[in-house]
Amino acid sequence: MLTTLSIDTVKVKRLLIYQMLKVRDNIRMNMYQHRRERLLDLIDREYGGERVRFCDRTGLSESRVAQLLSTTYREGTAFTEKTARKVEVLAGLPPLYFDQGVVEVAEQPTKAPPGFMPVRPAGEDDPAFTLIRKVKLRLSAGISGFEVEPDRFDGATASVPTDWMRRKGLSWETLLAMHVRGESMQPSLYEGDLVVVNTADTQPVDGEVFAVNYEGEPVIKRLVRDAGRWWLTSDNPDQRQYHRKVCEGDTCIIVGRVVLAQKERI
Repeated sequence: MLTTLSIDTVKVKRLLIYQMLKVRDNIRMNMYQHRRERLLDLIDREYGGERVRFCDRTGLSESRVAQLLSTTYREGTAFTEKTARKVEVLAGLPPLYFDQGVVEVAEQPTKAPPGFMPVRPAGEDDPAFTLIRKVKLRLSAGISGFEVEPDRFDGATASVPTDWMRRKGLSWETLLAMHVRGESMQPSLYEGDLVVVNTADTQPVDGEVFAVNYEGEPVIKRLVRDAGRWWLTSDNPDQRQYHRKVCEGDTCIIVGRVVLAQKERI
C-alpha cells in the first residue's frame, strides 16, 4: 500500500514567491554593491585613494560620496541608476561605467491599497526641494558684512520645500543654513539643530529669532523690545547664566532672521 503525502499548495506557492522575491532583491542589492566597488576602485586607481580629489573633479561633496559608498545610508540603496548616470557625466566616464558587468532586474511597482499614499525619498534633483548652502559664519566686531565657509560636517547643503519658499516669498540666494551652537536657546533650539536664516531680512521684530553678529561672534538669539531698547535674550530658563544683553550699535549687528528650524529633538 502506497503512502500519500498531503501538500499544502498555498504554502508551496507562498514559499516559491518568497524565494523569487529574495533572489530579485539580492540581485538589486548586488547592483548597488557593484557600483560602490566600481567607485572605490576608480578612486584608488585614478585619484590615489583620495576621495577629496574625486570630489574636486566632480563637484560632489565628501559627505555625498560617503553616502554613495555607505552600506547603511538608505539601507545601502543610495547609488541609484539616476545617480550613477549623473556621477559618470561629472567624472567624465563612459555611459554605464558603474553598471558594467552586472544586469539589473527591473523592479515591478507595487500597488498601494486603497486609501494609502505612496512614500518616496527625495533625490538631489527633486524639484520639490531647494538646496540651501550650509555654512559657518566668519564675522568681525563692528563690521556689518560677513563671510561664509562651507560646513561639511554632515553635508554641504540643506533642503527646504520649494513650495514653502514660494509661499514665503523667499529666494535661495539670500538663505543660509547653519547649526545651532551652545545651550542658550534650549528648549526652543538645541545644539546641533539646523536653522535657515534669511539674510535679506535684518529688520528687528519683537519676539522673533535672529542670527546676530555680537561683538564679532555669531549667535542665535531672540530679540525683545523693552524700555525703548532692543535686547538679545535666550530661551534657556537659566537666566543667571544666559542673561539678556543690550543690542545696539556696532556691537550687535543683525545678520538675518531665522525662518526655519530643522530640529533633532521632537
